[in-house]
Amino acid sequence: MEHPYSRRHFLKQTALTAGTLPLLSSALSIPFATADAELPDVHIFSKHLQFLNYTDMADAAVSMGFAGVDLTVRPDGHVSPERVEEQLPKAAEALKKAGLSPNLMTTAVGDVTNPADNLLLKTASRLGFRTYRMKWYQYDSKQSIPEDLLVFQRKIKALGELNKTLNLTGCYQNHAGLLVGSSVWEIWEMLKTAAPESMGVQYDIRHATVEGGESWPNGLRLLQPQIKALTIKDFRWEKKTTGKWTVQDVPLGEGMIDFKTYFNLLKKSQLRVPVTLHIEYPAGGAEHGATKLSVSQNEVFTAMKRDLKRFKELWLAA
Repeated sequence: MEHPYSRRHFLKQTALTAGTLPLLSSALSIPFATADAELPDVHIFSKHLQFLNYTDMADAAVSMGFAGVDLTVRPDGHVSPERVEEQLPKAAEALKKAGLSPNLMTTAVGDVTNPADNLLLKTASRLGFRTYRMKWYQYDSKQSIPEDLLVFQRKIKALGELNKTLNLTGCYQNHAGLLVGSSVWEIWEMLKTAAPESMGVQYDIRHATVEGGESWPNGLRLLQPQIKALTIKDFRWEKKTTGKWTVQDVPLGEGMIDFKTYFNLLKKSQLRVPVTLHIEYPAGGAEHGATKLSVSQNEVFTAMKRDLKRFKELWLAA
């Protein structure tokens, strides 16, 4: 999906932003030089940059200090699965030109018998991508949950075997709600027969806390050997005027996630996997993958830089 936002205009806006830094927190532009080697590689989720074309997306990621981009290769993503052979090489080339390695991508892959899934993975492997998030499965109300989990277990095992031939690693993300995998035990069950080097988990602490409350450390311990990537975001419960409690996504560090305990556990486990940063709170539509924003692009960039800076602070303090 190439958007009309030009590289020249992006660079111009970047220069203008530099001139308005007094309006922002000056710390946003200060690189984290101290103990950077201890920090995981943080990628920005490209869902939140879909108002930019591939070149400007890559340039924006670099200018904000990200180590890479978690590229959306799915319906309504930066790359359309139907045009993966045409679009994915362009996105990969843009990342390389900006000095970033094609590594992470988020897909709707879920079945090796699907020719489109096969083509996507083979194309990505050839271009150098190494880790991808797969689709979420849904339960069939006509079957029992244990029966369904066996079906998904077989699908994931087959995907793992294909991944092994392509030097790829697939990840199933835990996600709050009624999709398969809201409970980390479901994911543990599905991964039982899969090759551990080619199938694993993209662990999301936000969703784990929503579903696990105070028990999430047990879930983290359960899945830790299979974690291949981490998703970072924050939330809090809010009571609406209707009296209903809902999950409200918020900027990093402003919500309920116990990052001190979480990051301390990750450090103790010596887990070193890529991180993908999500901006799911209101950001002019960028939180939903909009191609046109209701706020200035600089507001979105500011939010991303703020969350990246906060991640580094929280990580180093843990």
